Amino acid sequence: MKKKIALVTGGFTGESVVSFKSADFVESQLDRSKYDVYKIVILKESWYFLDTNAAKHPVDKNDFSILINNNKILFDAAFIMIHGSPGEDGKLQGYFDLIGLPYTSCDALTSSLTMNKGYSKAIVDGINGLNIARSIQLFENSDDAANQVISNLIFPLFIKPNNGGSSIGMSKVKLSSELKEALKIAFNEDQQVLVEEFVEGREFSIGVYKNHQGIQVLPATEVIPSNDFFDFEAKYTPGATEEITPGRMNEEEKGRVERIVRDIYLKLNCKGMVRIDYFLQKETSNFYFIEINTIPGQTAQSFIPQQVRAAGLNISEFYGNLVEMALEKQV
Repeated sequence: MKKKIALVTGGFTGESVVSFKSADFVESQLDRSKYDVYKIVILKESWYFLDTNAAKHPVDKNDFSILINNNKILFDAAFIMIHGSPGEDGKLQGYFDLIGLPYTSCDALTSSLTMNKGYSKAIVDGINGLNIARSIQLFENSDDAANQVISNLIFPLFIKPNNGGSSIGMSKVKLSSELKEALKIAFNEDQQVLVEEFVEGREFSIGVYKNHQGIQVLPATEVIPSNDFFDFEAKYTPGATEEITPGRMNEEEKGRVERIVRDIYLKLNCKGMVRIDYFLQKETSNFYFIEINTIPGQTAQSFIPQQVRAAGLNISEFYGNLVEMALEKQV
């Protein structure tokens, strides 16, 4: 009998537009001979299943079921495709844990911790070969905060919402005169802001996942944005960024990166599919951790589908593996 899979999309943030695109792609690739797929939309105002006739069927939050033609449908697993809250910050995972529904992502604790860039960097600090850019974590936007940044860090700087994604609210600041506006933009997105020193080097993004053979590392993608950095426009505008998959690394760099990202996956107790962003510093080739994404984008131009193809894997089978690991509660 085919398993019933809830493909969960939407969300409470500006990343919902990307979540819908990711879910559309995943839906197009899931094997319908194995799974009955129901796209469940979660918004602040409503949770529902949208059928082929554009009719909305409300979700019963008591057990995450839907009612179609008086038939109650319960799901075997949830494939989470919500970037940002509540799909990437642990809220949805905690709810699914309470009702006993398996899901394809990291658990509630890991999702919550890794959504906070500063906290996740503190946890991975100490992994052999992993470096972290000097930074300050700010909890309010004030003159004192700006002065603290100027006194302790060296420009240029990256200003990031600490719990944000898709580079929304992120700025690169080269001069102290640009700092206040960049902090204002970031604090408009989050109550915590991370300010980091710029690391000059080559930027990469690499997928890591788990199957029955253990932790697997996909070929990395090298990111060469046409903009000053890999911002929202560069991420989601076709042609705005040069993306090379597999990325250009020598054998020593490739082996070192694979070991480090496996250690990150283990240290953060990750499950399912994640994406880790990093720099290889200019001249030294040292590995600098940027961030981890526990619900990485799955749009047509996203890194993970590129990397799956580069690894010689079938994308439908890849997504199917994530579902099967969830069903076995081995994600």
